[in-house]
Amino acid sequence: MATKQPAMSPSDLPVAPVLDRATGPRRAEADELLALFKEISGAEPVVWAGRILGFGQYEYRYDSGHGGIAPLLAFAPGPSNHTIYLVSGFAERWPELLEKFGKHRSSKACLYLTRLSSVDQGILRELIEKSLQETLSDDSTLG
Repeated sequence: MATKQPAMSPSDLPVAPVLDRATGPRRAEADELLALFKEISGAEPVVWAGRILGFGQYEYRYDSGHGGIAPLLAFAPGPSNHTIYLVSGFAERWPELLEKFGKHRSSKACLYLTRLSSVDQGILRELIEKSLQETLSDDSTLG
């Protein structure tokens, strides 16, 4: 019996259709995010889960023994917002940055932007860089 591929895994799917999920002005923003993520990560984008652009990858393992691979950095362009994937608990780690960031929503590891133009691009870069540093430095992303 063949083992099922995890939903969150890299693929060889083309990047352009994922970028094209963003429409109107968000499509140009998706290109801006692509350039920013490539610059910060030094990696080329790879499509994960059919809709996420991941840059680099790392292995993780929880105390329970469950583990896998995940992108070091990632974002998902979409028709109504861009989802930026950051280190778990980023809002509690860097609340001072989010206070000055601009219009957004967040969850445990996702930052949702309706429009890139409504947030501080310097702070966005800082959040992405800090998230990458945390992921590379220790197991803090696994908690």
